[in-house]
Order: sequence, then C-alpha cells, then structure tokens
Amino acid sequence: MDGTTAIRDLHPLTPLTSDEILEAIAIVRGGIADGASAKIEVVELAEPAKSVVRSHSPGDAVVREAWVNAYHTNAKGVHRCRVSLTEGRVLSDRHFPEAEPMIAPAEFLEIEAAVKADPRFVAACERRGLGDMALVCVDPWSAGNFGVAEEQGRRVSHVFCWLRNSEFDHQYAHPIDGLNATVDIDTGEVLEVRDEGDIPVPRGEWNYDHRVQTVIRTDLRPINVVQPEGVSFQLDGHLLKWHDWELRIGFNAREGLTLHDISISGRPVLYRASIAEMMVPYGSPDGRHPRKNVFDVGEYGIGRLVNSLELGCDCLGAIQYIDATLNDRDGELETIKNAICLHEEDMGVMWKHHDFRLNTTETRRARRMVISTIATVGNYEYGYYWYLHLDGTIEFEIKATGVINTTACLPGAPGPYGVEVVPGVLGQIHQHTFSARLDMAVDGDANTVVECNTYADPPGPENPYGNAYRMIETVLETEQAAARKAEQATHRYWKFKSADKTGLTGNPTAYKLIPTSVVTPFLAPDGPSGRRGGYTFKDLWVTAFDPDQRFPAGEFVNGSDGSDGLPAFVAADRDLVGQDLVAWHTFGLHHVPRPEDFPVQPCITCGFKLMPVGFFDDSNVRDLPWTRNEASCHAS
Repeated sequence: MDGTTAIRDLHPLTPLTSDEILEAIAIVRGGIADGASAKIEVVELAEPAKSVVRSHSPGDAVVREAWVNAYHTNAKGVHRCRVSLTEGRVLSDRHFPEAEPMIAPAEFLEIEAAVKADPRFVAACERRGLGDMALVCVDPWSAGNFGVAEEQGRRVSHVFCWLRNSEFDHQYAHPIDGLNATVDIDTGEVLEVRDEGDIPVPRGEWNYDHRVQTVIRTDLRPINVVQPEGVSFQLDGHLLKWHDWELRIGFNAREGLTLHDISISGRPVLYRASIAEMMVPYGSPDGRHPRKNVFDVGEYGIGRLVNSLELGCDCLGAIQYIDATLNDRDGELETIKNAICLHEEDMGVMWKHHDFRLNTTETRRARRMVISTIATVGNYEYGYYWYLHLDGTIEFEIKATGVINTTACLPGAPGPYGVEVVPGVLGQIHQHTFSARLDMAVDGDANTVVECNTYADPPGPENPYGNAYRMIETVLETEQAAARKAEQATHRYWKFKSADKTGLTGNPTAYKLIPTSVVTPFLAPDGPSGRRGGYTFKDLWVTAFDPDQRFPAGEFVNGSDGSDGLPAFVAADRDLVGQDLVAWHTFGLHHVPRPEDFPVQPCITCGFKLMPVGFFDDSNVRDLPWTRNEASCHAS
C-alpha cells in the first residue's frame, strides 16, 4: 500500500471529485453570460443542510451541488454560481459587481514578469548597479484598499523586491529597499514604479539550501518511529476512525484542510472546523510597508498553496496521505499529491499515580491522532496541525516557519519598527492573526455559551484567611454580548453547553474553549487595514448558525472595504441561548523577529484547545491498557 486513499463510498460531505469539478465548470461555462471566456476562481462542494448529512446512510443516493466562482478579466465583479451536478444545471447565478477574485498562484510569476519588463523598473535596478534581471526577485502582495484613485475599479497587486547573488542564493538576505511597483493583475499593466530608496542592497551570504551549505553537522543519529502491528486508525475515503473518534476530512481551495461531523463515543462535538482566515499586518509606517497587510486565506486561498508532503521528511512513522484536487483559473485540474497527512504520535504520560502505602504504580501512556497539512505563502510556511487526544481534547496548532520577510537598513540603524537580524537586513515587527470557525454541536445542535471567570472573594467573615476564590459563569445571551476578549487575570475561558443533555452530576454536558494564544491588535480600528480586519479586535465571537456567513472578513476579501465579516454578522444581535452556534476564535502570533529567526526561521507555534467539561461522567482514559514498550532500551 502506498499510503494514499481512494474514495469508495460517496458521502454528502465528500470533497468534489475530479470529474465533478470539471462537470461543474462546464455547466457554468454553458450557463452564464459569456461563460466560455470566464476565468474560474474556485470550485468547491456546496455542503448540504445538516439534516441531509445526518439522515444519510451508506449506499443512499447523494444529491451533489457545487459552488463555482467565475469572473472575466475585462470587467470587475464575480459570479457566484450554485450548480446542481445531479441535474446538470446552474441553480443560481449571483453577480457581485464590486467583488474581486483572489490572486491565483499562476499570477504570482506573471506579476513578477510584468514588473521586470518595465523600463522604469529596469532603470531603477541599474541605478543600484543591478544589471542582471534574472537575479532580481519580485514578490507580489495583495494591495489592500488604501483609497488610491488610480487603483479603483482594478484588481491590483503591490510588489516588494529582493536580489539573489547567484542562482541558489537566499533572496531574502538581499532586500532592495525602496523599490516597489503596482500592477493591474488582469491586464498586466504596471501602473506605477516607485524608486525611493538609497540604502545599499546588503550582499552578505546567508544561505540555508543544502546545495550551497559548506558545513553539515554529523552528530545526530536517526530516530525511527515504528508501529510493528500497524496503525490504530482506519481511513475509508475521507472518513477517519481512531480510538473513540470519528470524523470526515475535507479540503477546499480557500480554507485548505477542513474537519466535519466530529464525534467521540458516538456523540457529536463539532459539526465543522476550519481556519477561516489569516491576517498578517506589518508594523512599519515607512515607505510602502504600510501596504504589507495580507489576508492569506481570503486573498490567495491557502488550499491552493498547500505542499505535496514527503514521506520521512514532513511526518515520521506510519503515514496515510490524502491527495487534493483543485481547479486552476483556466478550469483545468491540479492535483496536490500527499496534501494531507495522517499519523499517530506518542505523547508521553497520559496519567500516573504511585500509591505509597501499597507501593504500587499505575502509568498509562498518551498518544494523539494528527491530521496535518503545510502551505507556503511567499516567504512563510504554515503547518496546520489538528490533534485528537485520547481524553476527548481537540487541539489545533499552527507551526510557522520559512523565512521572515525582510527589508534593508543601514547597518547598526534598524529604527524602531524592527530588528536587524544580520548586518543591513531588517525583520519588521508583525503579527499573524488567525480565525478558527468552529460550528459547535456539543451533544447536538442546541448549545449555549457561557463565560467562565475566576475571582477572589473579598476578605471578611466568610473569607477570614483570604484564601477563597471561585469560578463564576455568565451566560452570553446574544451575539453582541458574546463578542469577547480574553482575560488572563481571571483565567477566562468559554464553555459551550448542551441545551438538552446532562451528565451524571446533573450539569449540562459541555466543551470549553481555552484561549492559549491571543494577540493584541495594534492596528487603528478606523485605518484602512483595521477596517478590513475587524474580526481581530475580539478573541471570541459567537454567531447563530447561518450557512452564508462563512468567513470572518467576508465572502470576498481581495480589495474589500471591511463592510462584510464578523462585525456585520453580529449587528443583528441574534439570540444564542439553546441555539445552533458557531464560535469564531481569534488567535495568533505576535512576532518581534530575532537574529535566530534568520536566514531560516525555526517553527514558532500558536493555537487553542477544546476540552470536555462534564461531557464524560468520569475520566474516560482510566480504561487504557497497561503496557511496557519492549523496544525501549538503555542508551548506548
């Protein structure tokens, strides 16, 4: 077996097959005005109603529908079409005249080529003594919405530039400061070239590529992960079963990896989970750097940038892979081999107790199920890791690595907005702010969210020794009341309770969301980037389920004005008590670069946990078997 899996039994949540993607595109091309010339932004499964999913039995006929976003390069706007694959027709065609499609991966190199062919840009390079344009690197960035008159009505990209000293050299070690351009993506026209920099290009060698490394250490011996009896999980198409867990794995161009219908011991916990947005604002007001504020999910589509993972490199042990098939802008198929990785990891001690009277010791080992994928967005890599634990905990972790974005500075004079990581190379302070969309279903769809804070009792007759403190729960009854910030001083967390089921003690069964990686935003809320990133100003949002409210910064993010998204969703202030709830958790990384982050950045991490609270009647891991790992030995 090669570690990949095939679709055997079509389920309502199975991602679109290759044939279905091509069929959906053909239906749209024949069903909308000027469809034959349309570009295709994304094709994704139109997920059916929850009632349809829950009533499905293996072998039942499945009604298949798709969302197709189509656009024309000679006109602004996006057609969002719902397509029936079962009936072979367009069910709806809604045109969004002000929407801009995402920037496609193929356009990255087209933007670079357009800039490098512009005489103004060539002259600016020559002024710096850079005559070989093959060694100049131009990175496209989404341009945001800064009210520039010349950009209105166009789909544009802003660019930043670097240099390679040689073919395999590290470009981000040689930033070309003050040289930027703006490009109309659809026409290829270079609207503007700005040449404002006189800081010399740093030329020091700081390579990490094994082809040019001069020293490779030899003191580390192999570590092998061996499962001689095979793995403990089963994968049938996109259905994963492990321990008491069961869920379906999805994938789409925008969000990448998605998880569906997650249950443990036959009881639902989450209906759908994904990382629905990522915003990366940079903190420098200098030059054109204020435009460095990207929404990597909504403006590019993180799924389109996912790597093909390599056995024995990205994950160790007995690995199962799932491929992902997407469309390109011309409507052709693109398959990402080994896009999703599944494997188990040992996690040390699960629980242990030594009874000193009986002189007995009980120890049980923990393990977790890992579902992961890695995407490359320009200079950064983002590893998405969903963990299922034996005790019912669901954990998500981002591992950010790759290369920090750089600009140039005068050696020894980095200024206040970054850190000089090597002489003349500046890493700017920035943040990575993610939004997890968690469609809660704790023992069913009817849930209530409560906020939990711990407070000390005031000293007095009932607290004579000043040691009393208690946890107080507050029901968050409406959407605006549930737009919340974390608070370390009270060890705040949020609990999602079943409205229908209670545990052994009579309390509602529940899961709690623990905010372990909150980020304080420093953008001005009324600034051009702050308006578009409104979701970042709260650590928790809770909304009543609406299938059309899918993304925290809005459905169409590229060039958006900030009027769509979570702040607009909660304006209705809908009731949240005993309702079908969606939790949106904002978390991330506040990154002040270090010299140790260059020339390649070791993984830095962030994430969150969902833990059962009264969901089980007692410890659900006390029945784990006692084992001794016979492969363990004394070190030699």
